[in-house]
Amino acid sequence: MPLPGPAEPDPHGHSEPDPADLQQFLLYLGSALTSAGEAVNKIEERLHRVAAHYGAPHARITVLPTYLVVSLAHGAPATLEPTHQLRGKLRLDQTAAVFNLLKLTEGGEISPAAGIRRLHTIVHKPPRFRAPLRVAGHVVLTVGICLILQPTRTDLGLAVLFGLFIGLFKLATAHWTDLQAIVPVIAAFLVTAATLALADATFIEADLRAMIAPLVTFIPGAILTTAVVELSAAEMITGASRLISGSMQLLLLSFGIIGAAQTVGVARAVEIVNAPENSIGAWAPWLGAMIVAIGHYLVQSGPRGSLRWLCLVLYAGWTAEYLGDLVLGGYMSGFIGAVVLTIVAYLVERRPSGPPALVSFLPGFWLLAPGSLSLIGITEYLSRDSFGGVEDMISAAGAMISISLGVLCGYPLYRALERRLNRRSPATHLGSTG
Repeated sequence: MPLPGPAEPDPHGHSEPDPADLQQFLLYLGSALTSAGEAVNKIEERLHRVAAHYGAPHARITVLPTYLVVSLAHGAPATLEPTHQLRGKLRLDQTAAVFNLLKLTEGGEISPAAGIRRLHTIVHKPPRFRAPLRVAGHVVLTVGICLILQPTRTDLGLAVLFGLFIGLFKLATAHWTDLQAIVPVIAAFLVTAATLALADATFIEADLRAMIAPLVTFIPGAILTTAVVELSAAEMITGASRLISGSMQLLLLSFGIIGAAQTVGVARAVEIVNAPENSIGAWAPWLGAMIVAIGHYLVQSGPRGSLRWLCLVLYAGWTAEYLGDLVLGGYMSGFIGAVVLTIVAYLVERRPSGPPALVSFLPGFWLLAPGSLSLIGITEYLSRDSFGGVEDMISAAGAMISISLGVLCGYPLYRALERRLNRRSPATHLGSTG
């Protein structure tokens, strides 16, 4: 996102902003929100609100996956801004900073020119944690996901090694933009090849969970879920584009897994797929939820003071999913978990120290989203269980839909709860950006 150099401060605040500054500010703000992973219908709502606040209530705004168009009035010139130049998505600390900027616009505390300078600073902000700590975060995250998958002690040991490899691999290839499309393929191939080679050896019991845990970090769970949300909101172009993009990432992972299987061979495929599970204890998934939150905090540079809120939101969604599975079954468990996750994330946003909802519930998708089920379905083909693989992938698609519906239902339920809370204590309302 090429931004202009520093502009002169506006001594009059936002009362009469320069139309060119306002238009550019809306373009850059929309680009940042797109890169943060916000759904396009929400982005358009936010940008219309900002435009109206600065004196352009009739602004025309269109947001698409790779660009957005802004016109300040009917018949006025329109400007187009490509969003792919941000190269991926913003970290959690950057996302929080963008939403804090949104709050400043609603409070009239910043001019469009100053907002442009602030966005420039946010986009080029370095990670909060140094590279060694981010690599350690990948290890922590992989171990957390492995615990959720009901592992053995051997699985945990391999998860540490594979998590370290993935963290170093991502760090080494971070600046090679041309390689980003094939990084998941290479990682899937190497991790799968190592797992199969160890499984064929008799001195170690490597199984599917050790392989799945590090590869889940490449799963586009949030992208696929957001795609379904956008399709439900009649945003067909963006929703379909995200769906295709997320599906392509899954196919790339699948290619790496199958390619490694054909190269190394699968002498003990049945044992790998049907290995004993959870030799650690029933507490493993519950500890895994907290460790996933810590891993996300380190890898994605969570904003200061947000770790406790991340743990709260993830545990709320995880607990709701667990109870929903006991009472209603697998498909409805994802729906219940997503509803509770969304409501708690927006309630946390109301707190003075709470991060934006997008920051706290995006990590929750890796607890709820069935990315691991998709990979398990693909991997079951290695044991020539084609029926089982197809069945698992269909289950993954059904769970994805249930999670998306949970997000769709969770937001209006939160808004109804918010209105009731505001009537009871209007003086303490902090103004949600949702």
